[in-house]
Amino acid sequence: MNYCTLISASELHHFIQSDWVIIDCRFSLANSEAGSTAYRHGHLQNARYAHLNNDLSSAITDTTGRHPLPDFRSLVKKLGAWGVSNHSQVVVYDDASGAFAGRLWWLLRALGHNNVAVLDGGIKHWQQQGYEITTALPTIKPASFRAYLNPNLWLTANQVENSIARKSIKLIDARTAERYRGEQEPIDPIAGHIPYALNRPLPLNLNAQGLFLPPEQLRSQFKQLIGSTDPEKVVHYCGSGVTACHNLLAMEHAGLSGSKLYAGSWSEWIRNKNRVVA
Repeated sequence: MNYCTLISASELHHFIQSDWVIIDCRFSLANSEAGSTAYRHGHLQNARYAHLNNDLSSAITDTTGRHPLPDFRSLVKKLGAWGVSNHSQVVVYDDASGAFAGRLWWLLRALGHNNVAVLDGGIKHWQQQGYEITTALPTIKPASFRAYLNPNLWLTANQVENSIARKSIKLIDARTAERYRGEQEPIDPIAGHIPYALNRPLPLNLNAQGLFLPPEQLRSQFKQLIGSTDPEKVVHYCGSGVTACHNLLAMEHAGLSGSKLYAGSWSEWIRNKNRVVA
């Protein structure tokens, strides 16, 4: 059985001794080294560590957002060095209910690798279930990973602008309601949202325990939000293109497949003063 959206702690524990590739994606926007420090203090058995800034993003420029897509050739080499082959079942996790692990989940899918799942509830739920963590570093056998990049899975700022003008997409903003409405903006220099975007803060995908809602409940909620719009015409964004993947994952888990990512997101959108802000 292949896992392509979510995997429970109990399911992963059953396979923890297998040759699956587990990748720790913990990160903090407030302290970029907090994730790697947490990894050194304890992680899932055989887990590698992927750093959002260094491994899963490229350098910021004057025209990009805060987390530009990584150089895919470089990422492919890293994946091979982490032991990921085209046949690997990959499991990614964090300590934020998938808010950061979703980035690598999406990147692997963009590279043509669908056998990747986010650990539901992350390392917190894993430990709450009584499963062990370790400080031992994994013994990694490098693999050959061949990418089949699908650039149709994300949109550029120009594509978003043109699609808004044609009314051919439905935008969903994953940030908090306060940031969406422009009432507060703790990170980016301009507050507000992209015109015509709808708001679905990513915590709405989760229950009180930080686990994803059941697929049928997510499906009902997203259908209520997007109406008759084809899921393939839905485009997700957030502050920098990272946490938007959470809504994309939720839609996939709900069986609403094919939505896309505006990778640059709000922090890129506002770099160009000619772009309209709502």
